[in-house]
Amino acid sequence: MLCLQASIGVLNDLVDVEHDRGHKPGKPLPRALVPVGIARLIVVAGLAAGLALSLAGGLLTAGLALAGAGVGFAYDLRLKASPWSWLPFALGLPLLPVYAWVGATGGVPGPFLVLIPLAVVAGTGLALANELADAERDQAAGVRTAVGALGHDRAWRVGLGLELIVAAVAGGSLVLYGAPVVAIGAADGSIALLMVGLALSRSPRPLTRERGWEGQCVALGCLALAWLGGLAARGLL
Repeated sequence: MLCLQASIGVLNDLVDVEHDRGHKPGKPLPRALVPVGIARLIVVAGLAAGLALSLAGGLLTAGLALAGAGVGFAYDLRLKASPWSWLPFALGLPLLPVYAWVGATGGVPGPFLVLIPLAVVAGTGLALANELADAERDQAAGVRTAVGALGHDRAWRVGLGLELIVAAVAGGSLVLYGAPVVAIGAADGSIALLMVGLALSRSPRPLTRERGWEGQCVALGCLALAWLGGLAARGLL
């Protein structure tokens, strides 16, 4: 997964290199710290290594890896500059735990019937937060994203509603499953951090909104770990 994410991320920077020169000059490609040829090599090598390593976990694991890479490349090359820019996040985020579980065990446990829809909702919210952070750059480039279609305020409110659903279902299901207090406490702390990230994403300052997007990513990752840990402690995973 590290190889695949490197491939997807570097391709994203290659596609954005001209826009980044004026808006994000600190990135390695606009600063010419990394040659374009090397970046292209990383894209190809990362994809090849990720698929090869995934194949060691079986054909299904390799298929999930290929699907994840395809979603990421579709975002980089086509969908991020459209009102459908949220879709790769919504599809890609649930693929991560499924890929990991299938690679490790050959299948997925029953509670993933809760986790997968939640990940779709969370991924959509993260996509909106990511676009809010880049709203000025996208507008200057003439790119019409989901945030551009919805407007800043409406996009933020939609993201808030989606993440509140995630927080309520994740926290409530931990209580329903009788998870240990420590897991519920960790989930509550993660939800608090998520709310901070959402608040920052409403700032008029792009840099503050970027911190909000990053905070939401960390918070949802921690919430997922708390949820999985709580269910594992109950013997459900």
